[in-house]
Amino acid sequence: MLALPRTRRLCRLLLPAAVALPLVACAERVDVRGNLPDVEQILEIEPGLSTREDVVRVLGTPSALSTFKDRTWYYIGQRQEQVAFFRPDVMERSVLTVTFDERGRVEGTKLHTIEDARDVELVERETPTEGRELTLLQQLIGNIGQFPGSTGE
Repeated sequence: MLALPRTRRLCRLLLPAAVALPLVACAERVDVRGNLPDVEQILEIEPGLSTREDVVRVLGTPSALSTFKDRTWYYIGQRQEQVAFFRPDVMERSVLTVTFDERGRVEGTKLHTIEDARDVELVERETPTEGRELTLLQQLIGNIGQFPGSTGE
């Protein structure tokens, strides 16, 4: 008779945990990657007056630099939410472009958001290569004698 009340107590403790565990597993997770500057921060950058040092002080270091002449800085960021094992939903994505003149002063800023994005259609073609395809066995046998021996050749 003593085992029955003990079992009920154990069930009273485990039942809420068993119900709460799936709910915790389905909790929404928010990931912020990159640099998502606020509008107030962007407004602090004044074209013609702000320098590179001012931009770094306000926004931090850029995510990417232009390839040539280092006159364009890019601040790239994204915020996404994910529930359990489902594919994450991108809630916010932005690219802030800051361009500089020859003197290192801000020439202008432009904010691109997820609404400005365009879908890119991927091409399914394959580029042909010269030569022939070898099997694994042909590759292994073909390598015999190709490498120097243990004598230090």
